[in-house]
Amino acid sequence: MDNSLKNKNGSPTIPSDDLKINPDITSKKTMGIFVLRTANEWLEHAKLKPIPKMLFGEFWHENELCILFADTNLGKSILAVQIGNSISSGQPIDQIALEASAQKVIYFDFELSEKQFENRYSKDFFDHYDFNGNFCRVEIDPEADIPIFLDFESYVNNSLEETIQQTGTKIIIIDNITYLRSETENARNALPLMKYLKTLKSKYGLSILALAHTPKRESSKPITRNDLQGSKMLINFVDSCFSIGESQQDKNTRYLKQIKARNTEIIYDAENVYNCEIQKPDNFLEFVFSGLGNEQEHLESYSLKDKKRVITKVKELIQEGMSQRKIAKKLGISVGSVNKYARL
Repeated sequence: MDNSLKNKNGSPTIPSDDLKINPDITSKKTMGIFVLRTANEWLEHAKLKPIPKMLFGEFWHENELCILFADTNLGKSILAVQIGNSISSGQPIDQIALEASAQKVIYFDFELSEKQFENRYSKDFFDHYDFNGNFCRVEIDPEADIPIFLDFESYVNNSLEETIQQTGTKIIIIDNITYLRSETENARNALPLMKYLKTLKSKYGLSILALAHTPKRESSKPITRNDLQGSKMLINFVDSCFSIGESQQDKNTRYLKQIKARNTEIIYDAENVYNCEIQKPDNFLEFVFSGLGNEQEHLESYSLKDKKRVITKVKELIQEGMSQRKIAKKLGISVGSVNKYARL
């Protein structure tokens, strides 16, 4: 006699221990805003989602809420536009990985006027740079009728979400975050902003790069998460965060440093910052990357005596036949610095 269990149609049932979990029909339980699954069900559900691809190397991945912060006039907007241009065209910046395919990018520009933007991406307002059609820029319409909202920030947030809905974009860059909420100095004000951005990210499957300021900081100290202007609540909620630092040895030199990462280990830490300079060789203002270095060489405590010692060592190693890249790695300085010191 067949003792196997049968369902109402007479077909044999499968014992529960042999069930393969299908996340689409799994016993998902919702309780208010919470979704409950077993840990194994979450893993099965996660398998259906693609592995996040790099948008700007290890600094920013797909589906991340990322903050880029720096002091005023260090080039946050310049780098942000360069990143957006890279993603929209599918062309990586220098050796920094871009794994995602070319796609639409919306750049919310709350900083520059259209004429200032034109100046950066043209030769004296002529011979303009040809952006890919996927790259779109948004600015506030000064003639727009403002409907009844609690405040201007609420209207901006509502318009931002409307833009996302109508364009279907998955990549947005916000320059800068203070236009979404002017007060982020304490947890009470920062928390609603971060909740809003994380909700947008989850609701529309977005990758968000938000620009933020850092107050004046001591140039002798390395950049840390404490340098992000406002409440630590900002950095607690983001998936990734990186910063632009200014070299105290060469005012034209900048460096990028990872502050927080969830999809990767921290690659570009204090001993491995990405050195770069802002240049405009043609009609596109951009960061030109010159290799890896040590943050210490950019800080004020790096004395003239230290610099002279390094220059001497660079020349000695060149005489021994060592390559510039190996010298840079050995001395903890950038390849660009090696090249410059070799010519002194």
